[in-house]
Amino acid sequence: MLLPMAEASAREQSLLSHLALVACRDGHGNRHLFNELMRTVYMAWFLQQDGYGNEPVNSFKTAEYAVEAALELAHMSDEWVLAEDTIPVFERLLALHDSQLATVPLNKVIEAEQRLRHFLAGTASSPVPDTGQSGMS
Repeated sequence: MLLPMAEASAREQSLLSHLALVACRDGHGNRHLFNELMRTVYMAWFLQQDGYGNEPVNSFKTAEYAVEAALELAHMSDEWVLAEDTIPVFERLLALHDSQLATVPLNKVIEAEQRLRHFLAGTASSPVPDTGQSGMS
């Protein structure tokens, strides 16, 4: 539990996230793929809050806003696509999460997954604070 997750498991999770990004970038997304992207963003956020990463809070908020905008577009036009100018933010956050999976002790990943489940079961709109707040603890 104090070692990183198995390399094969980390690669599998990484591949799922990166494929979701490619599909959502190219207009082939769907609700499941957007959920996969946000799951990865939130996992990266929770692990960063535990000291594994230093991406600006604004990157996480940009990802949230991009997915919200894409979901609105999908609702209006049935087109599931991310705005092109947000792709670099997702790429950085996915790279962060890849490095986290390769180095973070498994027990911390499990704790982050528990935090994610707790957030999803609650009523908060986001686990990431507004960019006007610090959030970089």
